[in-house]
Amino acid sequence: MTVVNQGTKDCSIPCNLCGGTEVSILSSRSRSGNPLRTVICRVCGLVWSDPRPHDARRFYEEEYRLAYKNTYSPKPKHVVRAGKVALSRFGKIAQLLSSRKTMLDIGTGGGEFAYLLQSLGHAVNGIEPNRGYADHSIQQYGLAVQVGFVQDATFAPASFDIVTIWHVLEHTEDPGFILARLRSWLKPDGVLVVEVPNVEATCQAPRSTFHEAHLYNFNVVSLRRLAQKQGLYETSHLISQDGGNITMFFTQTEPLIADPFSAEIPGNCEWISRIVRQHSALRHHLSPAPYVRAWKRLCRSLQERRETVDLGSGKSILDKLYAPHLRPHSLTGA
Repeated sequence: MTVVNQGTKDCSIPCNLCGGTEVSILSSRSRSGNPLRTVICRVCGLVWSDPRPHDARRFYEEEYRLAYKNTYSPKPKHVVRAGKVALSRFGKIAQLLSSRKTMLDIGTGGGEFAYLLQSLGHAVNGIEPNRGYADHSIQQYGLAVQVGFVQDATFAPASFDIVTIWHVLEHTEDPGFILARLRSWLKPDGVLVVEVPNVEATCQAPRSTFHEAHLYNFNVVSLRRLAQKQGLYETSHLISQDGGNITMFFTQTEPLIADPFSAEIPGNCEWISRIVRQHSALRHHLSPAPYVRAWKRLCRSLQERRETVDLGSGKSILDKLYAPHLRPHSLTGA
């Protein structure tokens, strides 16, 4: 059951963007059906879980992959699926990769995206908190992965041309601090690529909008403003075809014409609250979204079964998947 705008409430965790403590309740349940209090800041529209539903370190080190993948290291179907996601992500940043780059991938997972970049000739480092997935990426693909959390990682300042953080920022307890840390590792002309779920999305069932793993929820405006607070400036952004994901590109170069920073975002709370309120089960099931998603999942499952027959290691699966894409993007002299 979703509850929207039950007046002004207090929260135990101050807003990560504006520091405010006046919130409205967006939802009282997670997609699992368990209690989960999701609030929205009335000043800026940032959305988060209050109180925290779990101890983040223990959850992501030990429980997350088991809870969502039912495995401690990737199964063949997970490798195929993640490999295709890696190709999609590469397509979003290909324009940045015309020459050899030093790159850092946050939340490397099973290593599929980092391995693709490494196969293309780029110098890649990764960070992954889950030991099983990190070990898989190191042993299967020979990746340089630090096992742990971003806040514990050790890299020299201004080390990387490109830093990517795909669907990780929403899992962190202090996204503003994480953005500042990533900025410190960027070269002066470096690019930070951030992808997060879009809190404005209506492609999912209403009951699936909020869940325990996502401690924060963003829209374009709140993510842009949170990054600006840390000295990062948006150059462009993409929204996925179904509206479910936001991909944003940031640099440290301040625009020639820029508004002074303000943590207040007038109207953002009301805008997001209206979308959540109007995204009802009836409206969702009268739209094509649930049926398109179900069909795509069925097709994906059948295709994954075919593609994992007689394939052994994760490396052999990815080598076959990536082979047609490597030659056109190979770097001269890499």
